[in-house]
Amino acid sequence: MSNTGIIIEERSRDIGDFLVGRLIPFRKKRMVGPFIFIDHMGPTALGPEQYMDVDQHPHIGLSTLTYLLDGQLQHQDGIGTNQTILPGSVNWMVAGKGVTHTERTPQALRDSQSQFTMHGYQIWVALPKELEDIAPEFHHIPASDLPTWQDHGASFILVAGKGYGRQSPVPVHSELFMIDIKTTADYVMDVQGSLAGEIGIAIIEGNVVACGDMIPAGNMLVSKMDDVCDVTIAAGSHVLLFGGPAFPEERYIHWNFVSHSKEKIEQAKQSWKDKTFPMMDNDDSYVPLPE
Repeated sequence: MSNTGIIIEERSRDIGDFLVGRLIPFRKKRMVGPFIFIDHMGPTALGPEQYMDVDQHPHIGLSTLTYLLDGQLQHQDGIGTNQTILPGSVNWMVAGKGVTHTERTPQALRDSQSQFTMHGYQIWVALPKELEDIAPEFHHIPASDLPTWQDHGASFILVAGKGYGRQSPVPVHSELFMIDIKTTADYVMDVQGSLAGEIGIAIIEGNVVACGDMIPAGNMLVSKMDDVCDVTIAAGSHVLLFGGPAFPEERYIHWNFVSHSKEKIEQAKQSWKDKTFPMMDNDDSYVPLPE
């Protein structure tokens, strides 16, 4: 998905062991582990007059992780992929040295002329410095292949990476974790020994209590200490837990480009302006570089 406007919560606040904000990057925290961008799509009603159409746009230096809760998307890219993503499955596109893609409402949903809900997350994971120039890849992992388990009123899905002694089949390129958690009872989360690195919590539904503060849906918590996370997830809540060890180098982000090198980003910008960037064979749409 194209990053046309990063949302930054200017009233991000410190509640003790945690920073609270909207999405990343936000004012006090630019990344969480290798995660550099999280975009919450919806929930919103689409069809029959309005559909999702993200035209051809480029990426470098990152992997995109698309995770839907409702609705469908048709992903096509410059390496020949044509994949429908359904709720609970994972689309993992490695941009590496450069790739373009589109994301649109599938034709079958358009043909049905029915209204449907679109809801999900578009996530960018920065690549390690030494892997920023690898060849682009695409992987689709069905929901049935992801590890799931239960614990005291909480159900877990390991979307990507490693955690709680389990490993997702998503072929990530660095240490990280992303876990989908739903609760039917209040759940005290203990991550010590189960997860490694920085920890973020995106609250989709319900609320989380941290440091005596109740944080409602629509916010994100970021722990200020690695591997430590003292929170209670309220009954009837839905959260995404994500993070991992931070990279030693800073990452720069401009539009859809991520790199440890400002020079690489400038080169990608110029290549996209000049239309010398590797393009899709079956789509002539083009999202101009924002000025």
